[in-house]
Amino acid sequence: MFKYIVKRLGISIIILLGVSIIIYTMVRLMPIDFITTNFAGQIQTGAFDENDLLRFKELYGLADNSFLGILKGYFKWLANVLQGDFGNSFKYRKPVTQVIGENMWISFAIAMIATVLQFLIAIPLGISSATHQYSVRDYTVTVFTMIGLSLPTYFFAAIVVKIFAVNLGWLPANGLIYASSSYPATFLGFMSKLGDMALHLILPIGVSVVLSLGGLMRYTRTNTLEVLSADYIRTARAKGLSEKKVIYKHAFRNTLIPLATLLAGIIPSLFGGMMITEQVFAIDGIGRLAYQALTVGDVPFVMGYNMFLAVLTVLGTLLSDIMYSIVDPRVKLGR
Repeated sequence: MFKYIVKRLGISIIILLGVSIIIYTMVRLMPIDFITTNFAGQIQTGAFDENDLLRFKELYGLADNSFLGILKGYFKWLANVLQGDFGNSFKYRKPVTQVIGENMWISFAIAMIATVLQFLIAIPLGISSATHQYSVRDYTVTVFTMIGLSLPTYFFAAIVVKIFAVNLGWLPANGLIYASSSYPATFLGFMSKLGDMALHLILPIGVSVVLSLGGLMRYTRTNTLEVLSADYIRTARAKGLSEKKVIYKHAFRNTLIPLATLLAGIIPSLFGGMMITEQVFAIDGIGRLAYQALTVGDVPFVMGYNMFLAVLTVLGTLLSDIMYSIVDPRVKLGR
């Protein structure tokens, strides 16, 4: 196990190096850059001419977009990263690591709660759909699955806001706390603020859960149907075991084995999957900040954010392999 982990970590370094090259090249080749976007007003009024614009681009390292210029910029970025310096964000005017560290936790909290609810809801529904194949329950779950897979996040979120925030007025439409709220630095004040935040997070978490259920329900249903057709399930039924014991003691355990592979995508999605949701609900999490940085060509922050997700993806894949060997003893990790 230890040798396998060390080997995979070594391979992961090579993968991350390749990913960083691709991301840096793509970011530098975007049709926008921070200087042109940030000083668009001065350019239109004539306060800035081409020489001023070029001088600022050279100052920010964005002047040369040729192959050699991008390569030079990449190696300069890589040398700083190897020293633990991801640079300063052009837009937020702070170190990239500081911006990520300060704003990642709200995204993590939202996505973690949504993921737990997703599993608690989708797995039982998927199993129930499989055990009642071609019934009204199965067709209902299938329709719900297709709706969840088909609706874009921004469209569904807009509908939810219109109904529950605008029309009914039950829940706030955006933000984390009411703008007029002020809480004393006491335990009761802290609890009041926590309750205010919980109220604001109902809609974004609800949207994330509903739109994430479809894929997991379909995956669970397919795996359960495959397991229920296995010989050992027929043997268990022939021995007179109750249907409940057959499904939840024998079938369910083996249904979980393929679900362990989903861990590879869950960890990075805790941070990356909230970008659109945070933008719609105006929540200043790491996803929304990354989206705003991308729209203005903030190279250091976009690089730091994407490498953060890449590291999480690599770690998630490794954790997925380890979990797979734990839930299925037949699987042996290679050396």
